[in-house]
Order: sequence, then C-alpha cells, then structure tokens
Amino acid sequence: MGLHVDPTAVCLLVAVAFAAGWLDAVVGGGGLVQVPALMLVLPSVPVATVLGTNKLVAITGTSGAAVTYVSRIGLDRRRALAAAALGLPTAVVGAVTASHLPRDVITLVVAATLVGVGVWAVVARPGAAPCAGTPAPARCTPARRTTLVLAGGASAVGFYSGVVGSGTGVLLVALFVTALGTDFLRGSAMAKVVSIGSDLGALALFGALGHVLWLLGAGMAVANVAGGIVGARTALSRGGGFVRAVLLLVVVALVAKIAHDQWLAA
Repeated sequence: MGLHVDPTAVCLLVAVAFAAGWLDAVVGGGGLVQVPALMLVLPSVPVATVLGTNKLVAITGTSGAAVTYVSRIGLDRRRALAAAALGLPTAVVGAVTASHLPRDVITLVVAATLVGVGVWAVVARPGAAPCAGTPAPARCTPARRTTLVLAGGASAVGFYSGVVGSGTGVLLVALFVTALGTDFLRGSAMAKVVSIGSDLGALALFGALGHVLWLLGAGMAVANVAGGIVGARTALSRGGGFVRAVLLLVVVALVAKIAHDQWLAA
C-alpha cells in the first residue's frame, strides 16, 4: 500500500507507541491509546489496516514486557501458555470479523468494554482465599470450574483481540484476577504471555490480507518495546496497587474521550 505520512505525524505516532508500550506493560490497554491515534493520523486508511498495524506494534512491546516480568517474578506458566494457545485461533476468527466492521461499531464495543472493566476494577477483591504452596496464588475453588472459566475467558478475549485489539490486556488482567485469584501485578504479568498468542494469530491474518503498514509499524514497534520495558520495571517496583490505580485512570480517561468524540460527531 502506497502511503505518505507527514514526518511530524510519524513522530507523534512514535511517541504514542512509547506511551502505549508503557501502559500495556503496566496494566494493558495500550491499543486504546494507539488505535485512536492511528485512526486520527491516517483517516483514509481502512480500519482493518489500522488494527493490523497496531498488532505489529503491540506484539513487539508485549514480548519485551513479558520477558522482563518472567525474569523477575514467578508465573503460573502452564495456565498462561494454555490460555495463549486457546486465544490464538479465536483471535484469527476475530480478525476475519474485524475486516467487515465499520469504525462506529468498533468504537461502541471499546466503550462498552471499558465501562464494564471499570466497574469490575472498583469492586474486584484480588487474592481472596489463596491456596498455599502454589507458584502463583489461586483461589481454593474446584480445579475443573477454574479451568472452564479460564478456557472460556481466554477464548472470548482472543476473539475480542482479533475484532478490536484495544483493551485486550485489561480484559486478561480481569480474567486472571477473577479466575485464579492472582493480585493485579501477577495478573498483568500473565496477561502479557497470553497477549502474545492472540496478537500473533491476528497479525498473521491481517498480514496475509495485506492489512499491515510494515514500515510505519516497525518504527513504532521500536518505541513500543522501549516503553514496554520501562513500564514493566515501573509496575514491578510499585506493586499491584499502582497497577490497579493506573487501570482505573485509563478507563475513566478513555471513556471520557470516547463520549466527547461521539458528542462532537452528533
């Protein structure tokens, strides 16, 4: 695809990619910043191409953050990898669906998701009744029920990742805190591992359909990796309470922005 982007716009997108990488590493939701920025700077580019380029950027930053987390804290790798495997094929299905959706539908889905996650973040009580002796704290609930919740949630989030992409990390944090009883920090760390799987599936599909701006995405990816590493180190040093606070701030700010944009468009 021939595309000429103003150098000032490129610099803006690189700065946004760094901020999105930091946010993704801390709690997830970097796409909720990055996708609107790409849509604003590239108004004539198809939605599927915006989402595909966002996947290229996101998967690189998420990988850097995941390496940082795994090297610093213990994770329930078996469950995280299983969830990633479930999310990959459903993300491909979601990506196919996304290629047929208009921008207004995606905006409404993102807004509804943000409101739901915001309510959950306020009422959630992570780490309740942890089971002793496990590598990552988990609630003392029947293993089969926990497995079913995790499998169903990972598949649903994978599909959402392919359709929208924005906010997947936030949803995964909610899934791990709810299903496994992890704290926000460990939930965020596990979310990074799973995000790689769903992002890879969606990126493969978008790339095969020609919906990725590879050169622009590669430049943004470098900044995203740097932001991801800085964000992971920030979260590790500040703890789960900081992660939860950032999540709530992101939700409030983005819901307000979407509402403002819709009001202007009305």
